[in-house]
Amino acid sequence: MMKDNAIAIKTHAFARRMVKAHQYILKKKEYNMSNQVFRSGTAIGALVREAEFAQSKADFINKLSIALKEANETRYWLDLLHYGNYLEDALFESLDKDAKEIISLLVAIIKKAKENQ
Repeated sequence: MMKDNAIAIKTHAFARRMVKAHQYILKKKEYNMSNQVFRSGTAIGALVREAEFAQSKADFINKLSIALKEANETRYWLDLLHYGNYLEDALFESLDKDAKEIISLLVAIIKKAKENQ
């Protein structure tokens, strides 16, 4: 199912990027924010994966709503890491762009699911 699911593909790729970003930030001796962004950034895809087997439409919407919150939180941590010079401009902009795209997709999916509820 994941191979045909755009949000699942995008969030899995983003989680993989977050693993690499986490490793990169740790080399700069930043542990707390790195762990925060790692947890929120990888949780997005995990929640999308959980939503694939939701028990109901309400459960589906709930899982994706939590994923949306995690994506927004990830942007917050990315911004702070960038501000603290733990992420250079190009990496920050790339990760933030991906997070914004994920947020847009999640908003659209949740909106459509609520309309069809």
